[in-house]
Amino acid sequence: MSDLGKEYRIAGVTVRKVQEQYLHNVPPSFLYPDAGSEEIKAVEPRLSAVDMEEGRDALVVSIHSWLVRTPDHVILIDTSSGNDKERPRNPSFHQQTIPFLDRLRQAGVGPEDVDFVINTHLHVDHSGWNTVLEDGRWIPTFKNARYIFPRAEQEYYSSTASHNDVNIPSSGVYEDSVRPVIEAGLADFIDSAGGPFLDRFTFLPTPGHSIGHMSVLLESDNEAAIFAGDVMHHPIQVERPDLNTVFCEFLDQAGQSRRRVLELAADNRAIYFSTHFPGSSAGYVTRDGEKFRWSYV
Repeated sequence: MSDLGKEYRIAGVTVRKVQEQYLHNVPPSFLYPDAGSEEIKAVEPRLSAVDMEEGRDALVVSIHSWLVRTPDHVILIDTSSGNDKERPRNPSFHQQTIPFLDRLRQAGVGPEDVDFVINTHLHVDHSGWNTVLEDGRWIPTFKNARYIFPRAEQEYYSSTASHNDVNIPSSGVYEDSVRPVIEAGLADFIDSAGGPFLDRFTFLPTPGHSIGHMSVLLESDNEAAIFAGDVMHHPIQVERPDLNTVFCEFLDQAGQSRRRVLELAADNRAIYFSTHFPGSSAGYVTRDGEKFRWSYV
């Protein structure tokens, strides 16, 4: 699997995946604790080879960012998990040394070239490269960028209310990956209603996985794409939108947001740029009667 995805041209922009890492051998029973083994087996025949390990008994999950270049701006959507972060409760992201910024440069973009950083939400694996460690201090990685945070996420994760779940290790993430950006004066906030952004984007409220989760709709020239963060973690949820992950915090809302995004993607023939699907991580959602189906592009 390549560390740098192919380039997509849609709605007047180019989009490319910048890989951070793959998580292998993820048990379905861990990611989807409410799904029985027979339920997963029922979906498994329609999953691609890249979605599962060779034995078809464990899942593959991707961690990556989306690099979007418009005629006027360079945008990075979600920033993966970052290097040098203290994540003892999350060993997959603890004290990492991954050449993510080198991969970004391979795509022709240096950290100084980024104009906007969008965090769909502020979980550990979506905001880590917001900052880098320099002389013992966390400083913004993208010093010339405006960072766009959902306001509800900032308010929640800066409070003690959010530091209470071993599966949602928010303690430390806000302190080392969000607060330094705000203190540097580089943060802007999207209110819970969402709304237009620049000239072809719209923030769509999709709460549930986290309290103020935002998706990003791209529309122009009769073409559309959706960057939906953690509305879904794996193609399993395209067919089973009722399934929440172990990391979803507000379960009823998560299911409602998931179905909304699936309907939007299917009905508008929008490319879905996922944040955790493996392979190309991009594809189409189509309707099959009352169900939805997934295909990679």
